[in-house]
Parts: sequence; C-alpha cells; structure tokens
Amino acid sequence: MAEMARAETRAASAEDEITQAAIGRVEESAQGRTRDILLSLTRHLHGFIREVEPTEAEWLAAIRFLTETGQKCDERRQEFILLSDTLGATMLIDAINNRKPAGATESSVLGPFYQEGAPVYDNGADLAEGGTGGERVLVSGRVTDIDGGPIEGAELDIWQTAPDAVYAAQDPAGSFNLCGRLRTEADGHYWFHTRKPVSYTIPGDGPVGAMLDAAGRHNWRPAHIHFKLSAAGYETLVTQLFTDDDPYLGTDAVFGVKDSLVVHYESTADGLRLDHDFVMTAAG
Repeated sequence: MAEMARAETRAASAEDEITQAAIGRVEESAQGRTRDILLSLTRHLHGFIREVEPTEAEWLAAIRFLTETGQKCDERRQEFILLSDTLGATMLIDAINNRKPAGATESSVLGPFYQEGAPVYDNGADLAEGGTGGERVLVSGRVTDIDGGPIEGAELDIWQTAPDAVYAAQDPAGSFNLCGRLRTEADGHYWFHTRKPVSYTIPGDGPVGAMLDAAGRHNWRPAHIHFKLSAAGYETLVTQLFTDDDPYLGTDAVFGVKDSLVVHYESTADGLRLDHDFVMTAAG
C-alpha cells in the first residue's frame, strides 16, 4: 500500500510539473493581453483535463471533432460559430460586451446568417421578394435614446427566415429576401412590411449536430427577426425579437432568448402587426 501511495504521489508530481512547465513557457515569452489570455487558457485547459481524465482515444476524438468542425466551414457555413452558439459561449461573450443601463434594449447574438450589403429601402417597403408566401406583417416603432428622445437617421439592418425556414444567406443562388436596411424618420419612427418568421433548425448535418444528438438536445431556434441598429454617437445594437407563441422559447439551441425581447403579433383587418421601440445607448 505504501508503495502504491508513493507511485501515485510521483505521478501527481509529474502531472503538476507538466502544467507548471507549460505555464512557465508562457510567462517567459508572451506579453500583455496575449500573455494573460494564454496563461488563463493553459490553466483552465489543464484543469479540465485533470477533472475529466480523458483517455487517449477520447482526446483524439476531441481533436478529430474540432478538425471536422473547421472542415465544415465555407463562405456560407460557419460551423465554429454554431459550436460557440450551442455551447452558450457566444451569448456569454455578448452579455459581457453589451452591459446596458436599465431601460436600454438588450442585445442578442448576430448569428451565422448575417449578410452585409442588404438593399436600402424607404420606410414602408416590403422586404419580401415575390413568391415568399407566409403571413404578412407590418413592423413599426421608434428608435430613441435612453431618455426617450428620438434618434433621426438610425439605420436598421434587418434579416430573418422565410416561411420555408431558410435564410437568404443559405440560398446558393444568392438572395436578400426578407433582408433590408432603412433609416428612421426625424421623429425616430421606422416601419416596414415583412412575413411572420418561423422557428427553424440550425444545421444538424455536421459535427455540431452530432454533438447535440449525443447530448440529447434539439437544434431548433424559436422564430425571430434580427436587427442591427447603428447611429452616429451611439453604440451599435445587435438584437432579435422573438415570437411569443413559439414552442422553442424556453429551449433555444443557442440560448439567445431574453424576456424583454419576446414580442406579440396583433391580428388586424390588414394582417399582422408588430409594434416595438428600440432604445440605444450613447457611445462611451
């Protein structure tokens, strides 16, 4: 028994030496923010390995998983963003970088399907291309500062799924269906027509989908419209508005739902209507 205890002590000491050597190498060479990040990464990675004690086969499987994640990426698919999203990392980073004062509109994830360069429209335009189908919606509201003052000329960059649960960015032929940019009027008002968004699945045919299956999780996102708001003198706001009757609100695959971003669509004689105001914060 004593010999076994001594062997375990020697093994633990050797393991500690490996960790300290890795930390020491960073301390000797890296500087500034890079040094801080690499030191923390090394400590946490080694701590994770000590806690889990993966077999060599399991560690090789993890490396293979990351390799396959990178291989699944192309100009229209970013599997690493999906991995970050589904682990809750993207929303945590978003929360840390978007601490808002009370009353400001909360942020949510940009997501992997944002396309720069959407068409510019006048207020009142219909963002749907011909043959889109779905329930027509008038979306309107104001963009204000934290004190309720209107923000004139704020740009709203908008994108969402079509009624067939597909984003324009996923169209191999290229499209800006249900995407567009418009600016607020002098009183801060904006309005446009679109189609009621639907819940959809994030891609499940890659390593992230396999990970979700292994964890017993689904890959559904609740219905929402994306907004990216920008205005001179104000912090850029990236957020989403979620449909209040969606069955996946409580189990969003990417943890993006916040109570303040859940909205209700009113039925009117002319179709659905969604009224929502955005509150932006001044740049620091």
